[in-house]
Amino acid sequence: MKHDKSATHIVWDWNGTLFHDIEAVVGATNEVFRPYGLPPLTAEGFREVYTRPIWLLYERMLGRPLRDGEWLLLDTAFHEHYHRLMLDCGLTGDCRTSLTEWERAGGSQSLLSMWTHERLVPKVTEFGIHPHFRRIDGLRAEAGGRKAEHLVAHLTALDVDPAEVLVIGDSLDDAHAAQHVGARAVLYTGGMSLRTELETLGVPVVDTLAEALGHA
Repeated sequence: MKHDKSATHIVWDWNGTLFHDIEAVVGATNEVFRPYGLPPLTAEGFREVYTRPIWLLYERMLGRPLRDGEWLLLDTAFHEHYHRLMLDCGLTGDCRTSLTEWERAGGSQSLLSMWTHERLVPKVTEFGIHPHFRRIDGLRAEAGGRKAEHLVAHLTALDVDPAEVLVIGDSLDDAHAAQHVGARAVLYTGGMSLRTELETLGVPVVDTLAEALGHA
């Protein structure tokens, strides 16, 4: 989809984009699958199998469909480990400067995450970056699904024109969500996905958040 307008609003992703938590995600995943006898993954190995929805990732790792009730058990276990390991994680290196730079340029910005809302808001507040965002939305529904419908609701609440929106995230799901609403996307390589996979959609792929701003 071609856009002639410059972006006036950025929707940032959280996990793997503003929040550098790849080590916690991989560590928690390894803990979950340790009882299954699977060898631990490196960050690169994780990126090679990563997909969304998350239950498809788990089926890919196990080489079989999930059994009844298994998804809920795996998801619960993952988050128990993740919430412990993420305490050692911080913001992406150029997160603060990128948020400030966009604000100074006169743009507005918001945060949309597929992490649970009740955990997201305190964490963003803890880092002191919450004043940068017009709106912060985390997941208020069942975990593991796609982002598109959540982006629809997010932009509706903000009352912004999707044609003036740039979505910055780290997964194909972010780009698909942007396409769904008629916004643009830039994908960042610091998260869960391989660069080669991010490049398959033809949207810009960047190695820093500052570089992502250049596409706004």
